[in-house]
Amino acid sequence: MWVSPEDVLLAGALWITERANPYFILQKRKGHGDGGGGLAGLLVGTLDVVLDSSARMAPYRILYQTPDSLVYWIIAHGTSRKEITEHWEWLEHNLLQTLSIFENENDITTFVKGKVQGIIAEYNKNHDVKEDDDTDKFKEASTKFRKLFGMPEEEKLVNYYSCSYWKGKVPRQGWLYLSINHLCFYSYLLGKEAKLVVRWADMTQLEKSATLLLPDVIKVSTRTNEHVFSVFLNINETFKLAEQLANIAMRQLLDNKGFEQDRSLPKPIQMFYSAFFRDLDARAKSERYRALFRLPKDEKLDGHTDCTLWTPFNKMHILGQMFVSTNYICFTSKEETLCSLIIPLREVTIVEKADSSNVLPSPLSISTKNRMTFLFANLKDRDFLVQRISDFLQQTTSKICLERELNGSLNSSDDEVGSDEQPMKPTWRTFNLNDSSVPTATQALMTMYRRRSPEEFNPKLAKEFMKEQAWKNHFTEFGQGVCMYRTEKTKELVLKGIPENMRGELWLLFSGAINEMATHPGYYEDLVEKSMGKYNLATEEIERDLHRSLPEHPAFQNEMGIAALRRVLTAYAFRNPNIGYCQAMNIVTSVLLLYAKEEEAFWLLVALCERMLPDYYNTRVVGALVDQGVFEELAREYVPQLYDCMQDLGVISTISLSWFLTLFLSVMPFESAVVVVDCFFYDGIKVIFQLALSVLHANIHQLLGCKDDGEAMTVLGRYLDSVSNKDSTLPPIPHLHSLLTDNGEPHPEVDIFKLVRSSYEKFGSIRADVIEQMRFKQRLRVIQTIEDTTKRNVVRTIVTETAFSIDELEELYVLFKAEHLTSCYWGGSSNPTERHDPSLPYLEQYRIDVEQFKGLFNLLFPWANGAHSDPLAVRFFRLLDQNGDTLINFREFISGLGILCHGDLTEKLKLLYKMHVLPGECASMHYIDIKKCIAVLFDQRDVSDCYLRDFHVIKSLCFFFFHITVKKLNTPDYRHYLKLWNQETKPKLENTKDLPKLNQSQFIELCKTLYSMFSEDVAEQELYHATATVTSLLLEMGEVGKLFSSSSVRKDHNVQGQSEPSVCMRDTMDPKSVREAGPSDMFQQRHHGDGFIHPSLENKPSPCEEGKGDLPPMQDIKLEDSSPKDTGMSSAMLISDDETKDDTSMSSYSVLSAGSHELDEKLQCEDIADDTVLVRSENGADSDRSSHPRGGGPLDRGLPHSTSIDKDWAITFEQFLASVLTEQALVHYFEKPVEVAARITNAKNVHKVGRPLLSTSDYEISLSG
Repeated sequence: MWVSPEDVLLAGALWITERANPYFILQKRKGHGDGGGGLAGLLVGTLDVVLDSSARMAPYRILYQTPDSLVYWIIAHGTSRKEITEHWEWLEHNLLQTLSIFENENDITTFVKGKVQGIIAEYNKNHDVKEDDDTDKFKEASTKFRKLFGMPEEEKLVNYYSCSYWKGKVPRQGWLYLSINHLCFYSYLLGKEAKLVVRWADMTQLEKSATLLLPDVIKVSTRTNEHVFSVFLNINETFKLAEQLANIAMRQLLDNKGFEQDRSLPKPIQMFYSAFFRDLDARAKSERYRALFRLPKDEKLDGHTDCTLWTPFNKMHILGQMFVSTNYICFTSKEETLCSLIIPLREVTIVEKADSSNVLPSPLSISTKNRMTFLFANLKDRDFLVQRISDFLQQTTSKICLERELNGSLNSSDDEVGSDEQPMKPTWRTFNLNDSSVPTATQALMTMYRRRSPEEFNPKLAKEFMKEQAWKNHFTEFGQGVCMYRTEKTKELVLKGIPENMRGELWLLFSGAINEMATHPGYYEDLVEKSMGKYNLATEEIERDLHRSLPEHPAFQNEMGIAALRRVLTAYAFRNPNIGYCQAMNIVTSVLLLYAKEEEAFWLLVALCERMLPDYYNTRVVGALVDQGVFEELAREYVPQLYDCMQDLGVISTISLSWFLTLFLSVMPFESAVVVVDCFFYDGIKVIFQLALSVLHANIHQLLGCKDDGEAMTVLGRYLDSVSNKDSTLPPIPHLHSLLTDNGEPHPEVDIFKLVRSSYEKFGSIRADVIEQMRFKQRLRVIQTIEDTTKRNVVRTIVTETAFSIDELEELYVLFKAEHLTSCYWGGSSNPTERHDPSLPYLEQYRIDVEQFKGLFNLLFPWANGAHSDPLAVRFFRLLDQNGDTLINFREFISGLGILCHGDLTEKLKLLYKMHVLPGECASMHYIDIKKCIAVLFDQRDVSDCYLRDFHVIKSLCFFFFHITVKKLNTPDYRHYLKLWNQETKPKLENTKDLPKLNQSQFIELCKTLYSMFSEDVAEQELYHATATVTSLLLEMGEVGKLFSSSSVRKDHNVQGQSEPSVCMRDTMDPKSVREAGPSDMFQQRHHGDGFIHPSLENKPSPCEEGKGDLPPMQDIKLEDSSPKDTGMSSAMLISDDETKDDTSMSSYSVLSAGSHELDEKLQCEDIADDTVLVRSENGADSDRSSHPRGGGPLDRGLPHSTSIDKDWAITFEQFLASVLTEQALVHYFEKPVEVAARITNAKNVHKVGRPLLSTSDYEISLSG
């Protein structure tokens, strides 16, 4: 690249001159490439890597110097010889002759500098690059990263760091490159290279640790290796960035939406230094901001600044930080629990700058709708901050006005409809079930089913009344609603228990669900309307679990509570189909409905599933498994004497899932468990960890004496059953978990409030940020364990279907998965979010398209040789893609590879034969769309819309539905018909006689494939000779078969009394058109039509011309009649054995000519493009399977006129097989064993090195050391 001219005093130091002219010098850095300059070159190369001069100093450069000057100017440098050569040639062609015109050297220098700077300015303008030293440095590092590791342009470098890599006991100083999808390391020391490429998706562990020898170490572990890096200048920044990138990779494995996050990063056009790093850092800060203040998941932090907040409740200025985002202003004190504040911009009425004073510098006043005023001070850049808040406030106001207009238009349209008919209330606002007068959408279920017995009225209700008064006083002092000051006193009130009447309101407030509900008015009602009457797997599971949700509570012993629960769960399943419905959601939601209105319960469920318990309720409960690992770590740290015992018993994994998924609601009496939910909504997941540790600590002695997991579970179950809430005003509700306990002595009662307070006292030091660090570590382990389980399940499923060993299948699965992920990273023919779907069954989770298959085909398949590999791979892919979705899964991939590696001769030849049959004609490519078939049967749609190739399937479907319909009144055993249906749809064993014939164009493609398969083979010449012989024999068979076919057709026509001239011609015209045509038309048709007349018949009179009505019997037709030796035809049979041995190319051309008289009219293989793939005609009839594609195709254009495709010519698979068996060389080639292990090893090495570059000159660093 061109650089702004800089003077160089010592041009020869550490550089080697390669080219020179009077004004310019091209130099190469010592130690770069081959012949690196001896010891001096080794030292220079080592220093470049260690001191990072390789990033700032490219290995090639061009200097400018006037003849009489001692000062040199560097004007260009390049990372490859190709790049620097282009610059050098441009200088020679465009500048060198111009410079000779100048007389003054100063003028020459000024001209050259101005020209180079003009080129740079034009490039920056065209590519939107800003002048920045960091930009140039990062761009050079990014270019070097791609050159070293063979990465494509799509792979974005995020940042790079100097460090040491411990390879064995020797550290290698070099550079660590962190890109979006890979961690890479490069080192060059004294002539030895060290390269490392690790995919983030393959990491099982990433941790920062310290040892006595190495104080700061980053350890990266995969399934097979462990890599250690040390001596970082800023290890915290490096590790934090690595964590974020690994998290993105894990999210991609877990959910296809992870690829959308990757694509949301800045595009690598401007390539600012650390642009990607800054974006990832901003993303991480936004995540922490949302978690801290429980904000919606799409909220993005705009900025934060230090300030003070005036707190009227204690008359103090509290030091802290203000956070500003698109829709919120938040504050938290430096002292964590002192005070926090959330101000939604939708509640703000006034933002104004107050007068500054010595006591209150740079104050800012914010007023809200509920008449609260918040005073911030000591703000830096107050004017800029006020402007940002004003901009966001204006956007928020616009949104509110737009929503009001939309709601107003909806209401007006409702009024218009109601005016024509009788006035009615909007039923989507309140739901009346079973003609009940109580609208379940506007009341919490607890208010309708609260029963109070007279004997417990006085003491408990008095205490409840005191709690309510305490909260009302708190609201008076600290504010009420979302803008309330949250202090240590708030926490104390929560620990004492939230009053029954206020529970729903405060759950909404503390969870942040109130914000989402306020900003999405009418959203829940619309979801309910859309989801009502819809059925899928989630709704089926919901229906099954509805009556298992708190069945002991009276609210769910009638249809009203059940209906409310159904609506909330179904609405959420339609909102988030990735989660849909998971067991335990019904228990949690039923409790939410008891204390909150129906819409509020829905938004509480959204907050729970999507923010507070992430990934808990997906199909693989990944979040719960992650927190189970976190709980094990905490148990090891806080109750070490119990940890080993619990691990031996295997109890931790059992209890953590049941405790965490239901927030203790399923294992603790209801009135006690809701207190845990109170604390959870206020303090988050740390409350669950604290409480679980407290339960273990309270039973430590009993658990140490347990001999098995059943005894330990009994101890814990009895303890949890004894947890009571003496302040509860609810009547006692039977607890189903007590069924797990034995008949021993009941455990003494444990007060829930004392248990919660004890958990805060003993384990309150657990911090949310520490939990997030532990979650990251465990998430790597859990997701990789799930991936390993998926691999084992896939291998176990198909191991009985193939001859590959389990180890080979696992290795192949890893390569297949890597190719799938690579296509998702760097693009493919389809969207990665469509191709990658972890919710699919195991075999369908990883699929590749034709482009990825080409890469694996060239690495693993033994037939991948020569320039014809890609067209052959495309044919192979179409054959394997049985359902026609342009993607193949691992089973389909292995089925094809297994035949080539372990199949016998017949299977391989059959596969080769079927690959050249036009798409859609091969029996193995049939597939059925059952839904469309049923639609045809019941909706009378056009049969052409249905992907049906076998009519026995239609027959079996009709048979099945006919019996179901006719015998419907007799309630038949449907299992009998399912068995019949299963038998009908079972794949039948393929008979070679059922394979369609190969027409002439397909036969030509097959010949091309055979010739291309043998390149670089040891017996290449012998195989060419054998192929020539086989193709010659097949050609003659096709000619003879054509005679038999045509003679039988003529005989049939003559029997029917049809003796028109059309019988003598091979065309597709109807008899009427032939009769109407004149003799000249028929003559032209004979020579210019699509028909192909064998030369042996051209000079013979036809039966019509001889006046004969009947053809000779078939047995009278002899092979010699069509043999080229009688007529001197151009065929391979005409060439002597000596000629065939001397010129194999002549043999191949002669085989494919098939009937040309002159040598210059022979069919040349070069006339057909190597990548030609024949495509079946859309209008081809099933009965005319041997017909060639319609004229105008690539094959027709490539064939000479005299050798146009003969549609009557065809061969069968039996003929192809018999011909190949006559040549021992071909038999040996197709029967020779394939070294699968060697091919797998080679493929793994290619993946380790990276994608190969197009030119070797661009990649001059070899892999060594």
